Parts: sequence; structure tokens; C-alpha cells
Amino acid sequence: MWDLIKKYRVPFVTGAVVLVAFLVYGSNLKHRESANFFERGVLTVLSPLFSVGAVVSGGAETVWNDYIALVDVRRQNRELLEHLRTLNSRLVGEQEALLANERLKKLLELKEQMPAPSLAASVIGEDGAPWFKTLVIDRGGKDGLQEGMPVVTSAGVVGQVVKVAANSSRVLLLTDHASAIAAVVQRSRARGVLRGTGSRRLSLEFAIREDDVKVGDQLVTSGIGGVFPKGLPLGEITMVKKGEYGIFQTIEVRPMVSISRIEEVLVLLKQRNE
Repeated sequence: MWDLIKKYRVPFVTGAVVLVAFLVYGSNLKHRESANFFERGVLTVLSPLFSVGAVVSGGAETVWNDYIALVDVRRQNRELLEHLRTLNSRLVGEQEALLANERLKKLLELKEQMPAPSLAASVIGEDGAPWFKTLVIDRGGKDGLQEGMPVVTSAGVVGQVVKVAANSSRVLLLTDHASAIAAVVQRSRARGVLRGTGSRRLSLEFAIREDDVKVGDQLVTSGIGGVFPKGLPLGEITMVKKGEYGIFQTIEVRPMVSISRIEEVLVLLKQRNE
């Protein structure tokens, strides 16, 4: 024990002196209004330690306050981001509803112009295979649909119903290879048969060389055949080629309806044999 005290006598003596000084200082502090020489000496010696302690304590408090503030800012950022996402989702939904309302408004206007009764339907499926181009709509036999009924939008002809189930139907698009619609050039009244090519372009066949057909002319249904009413928009002529031989022209047509963007259609309920 004595060896240990001798080994660490300096720290022990220093600690004892400081302890005695604190005891003396504490015992006299409450009985004296002014500090004596000894108390002033103690304050002088210990004031640097008090300053360091105050700085360390203040720094720790600042770091803690900054940490708390940072946590609060992060929480506020998360709340603001979630609120922004909610507002964006609501805005997108309202914009989608507005666009749908505009499309349905145009269909309603078209419905009122049609001499035959019609029924609105939504597209619920699509088959864009190279050999077969169809759409599936959410109306079927229970709604009065039958095979052969024309299908249109406010922009023009889409195709005709080819398969009917109880609650859905398949529509053959005018771009399909199997599609053929009697057509007439609106300006010159030249006639032909508009056929699908399986691509985004159509072909007007059986237009003879002498017919007045130009790029930019509009094609409409001729009404021949009894399937499509007369005067429905079909497409715009984009290419006319007259070869040196043959009696027919080669005519390319761009459909008026953007097939890939169809969402709602109007089915004309007129019977095929009417």
C-alpha cells in the first residue's frame, strides 16, 4: 500500500490539495460575502478548468440540438414528399378523368348524329399479332351485340364485330388483312375497296387509272354492302402510284383512327340484313 502511494504520490497530493481547497471554499462560501486570498487563488487556478468544461458542455449541447433539428428536418421532408406524392396522384387521376370525359363527350355527340341505335363500349383487350389484329370490348350478346356490327369512334371507323360472347366481343380492326370496306374518295367520288395490310397503312384497291385520286384526299364509307353507314371517315390518301401497265392505281391510305390509342368505341346496332 505504501509503495502504491509513493508511486503515485504526486497525483495523490494534488488531489488532496484540491479536495481540501474545495472543502474550505465550500464551508466559507455561505458565511462570507467576499472571497479571501485563498479563495481567490483557488478560483484563479480552477477557472481555466471551468472554462474548458463550459466550452465542452456548450459544444455537446449544440451538437445535440443540431442532431435533434436534423432529425426533425428529415421527418418534415418525408411528410412533405408523401404529401407531394398524394397531390401528384390526385392530379393525375383528375387529369385522366378529364380526358375520359372529353372522349365520352365526343362519343355522345357521334351517337346523337347516327341514324341507327348505338352502344358505347370500353376496350378491355388487344391482339396485335402480325396475322390477326383485333380488340376486345366489354359488351356482348347480353347487350344486343351481333357479329358484323360496325364499330366506330369520333375519329372514324375502327372495324366490325366478328366474335360475340355473353359479356364481351372481339372487333376485327380495319387494319387487319381480312378487313375489306367499300370506300369512296370524298372529293372526286372515285370508288374502291379499302383493305387492311396488317400494318399502320391501308390499301385502296380497284381504283381505276382514270379516277381522280390525289394525295391528301379523304376516304369515307360508301354505304355499299349494308355493313357501314354512308359517310363515315376511313382515312387519308398518302401515296398514289400509276404504273405503265394495268388498269388500277396503287393507293396507300393512313387510317383516321389511331388504333393503338383506342379506349372507348361506339357499336352501331343496325343488323346486317337490314
